[in-house]
Amino acid sequence: MFGSHLSIAGGMENALLEAQRLNMDCVQVFTKNQRQWQAPPLTEQQVARWQAARDETGIKQVVSHDSYLINLASPDPATWDKSVALFHEELVRCERLNIPWLVTHPGAHMKSGETVGLARVAEALDRLHEQLPGLHVVTCLEITAGQGTSLGHRLEQLQRIIDLVAAPQRLGVCLDTAHLLAAGYDLTSAAGAKQVIAAIRDTVGLNAVKVIHVNDSKTALGSRVDRHEHIGHGHVSLDAFEVFVNQLEFKHLPKILETPKADAPDGRPWDAINLDRLRSLVRTRKPVRKRK
Repeated sequence: MFGSHLSIAGGMENALLEAQRLNMDCVQVFTKNQRQWQAPPLTEQQVARWQAARDETGIKQVVSHDSYLINLASPDPATWDKSVALFHEELVRCERLNIPWLVTHPGAHMKSGETVGLARVAEALDRLHEQLPGLHVVTCLEITAGQGTSLGHRLEQLQRIIDLVAAPQRLGVCLDTAHLLAAGYDLTSAAGAKQVIAAIRDTVGLNAVKVIHVNDSKTALGSRVDRHEHIGHGHVSLDAFEVFVNQLEFKHLPKILETPKADAPDGRPWDAINLDRLRSLVRTRKPVRKRK
């Protein structure tokens, strides 16, 4: 189940049509301009065009990513209130568009401290859950590279947020292979990747993982710097990618590329090349012969 984050320029349905053109199984989108705090409400026509394109393309697995402006960990009351309000809008838009997963970075504590920051995130999520009872959208907390005061660069931090909220069933986890490596999780080999899988199992649990961002990293293990690279061109080994894409619990999860958009020297879109590389790593099970 492979796809990419695609542009919604000209209409959200264009991301689905582009995903179909590139032979993707799933897609990730913003549901609004992610650089702006305000957005006009979705119209009935926009929702209808989106649903028609979804039916036409057959792409059912869709993920949304929230605005990078949002900081649910902010110690500043005004920024926190604005972030909660914008995240409310993000959740409502996903519900209207029948997008089941909304990925978010936990935010930055801005020198207030990890404990305070994690509590602020949980408080924000509790407020949102109270405001939006019965919502089907699952908020997926994304592992981060750990730049500056960013939270979420340890699996234990993601689990702490889940433990703190009153409705943990409304949360999931988004893994990012580039972020994991930059945060210090060893994805430089198959052996290292298997240890990372074990760490995920022992903290948040494999069943909590709902989305995977499959990105290579321009920066080295433990750099705490978030820079994505094309598959096979960075510091995440292909052997590590192979472990992730063949992990049984991850087989049917949306695996989303967030690598640079451009054409490769051979004229093909880099998305197509990266998808081919990932798909080549998928092991097919040989049929078991029945004894006569």
